[in-house]
Amino acid sequence: MGLFDSLRRKRKAPGTLRGASKQDTSHLDEWANARHGVEAYVEPKTTVTDTTVVLVAHDGEWTRRRIADLDAAFAFGRKRGIPVYEVNRVGLPQRMRDHIARQKIQEKRDRGL
Repeated sequence: MGLFDSLRRKRKAPGTLRGASKQDTSHLDEWANARHGVEAYVEPKTTVTDTTVVLVAHDGEWTRRRIADLDAAFAFGRKRGIPVYEVNRVGLPQRMRDHIARQKIQEKRDRGL
């Protein structure tokens, strides 16, 4: 074994991404069925995360889970009658950001700050 052989070996990177699972899809299904005015926003794969889909309800409530790829996200939306948008093209909706801001204010009030 040479001095640099250990550097040449391919190793599986720690924290390797896991793919989308049936649990991810089940969560998205249940979440969408329990709310109205739901839209899907697909976030592309990055070096840190796999492709994800963010579901946003009419009031800005949201959830995020992994999905196999962009085509799977469009298929998910078609099957359920949910519009699907690419985040890189349209961004995330303002109502989602407003919801997050309201949640932060409520958390501060709950802590008495």
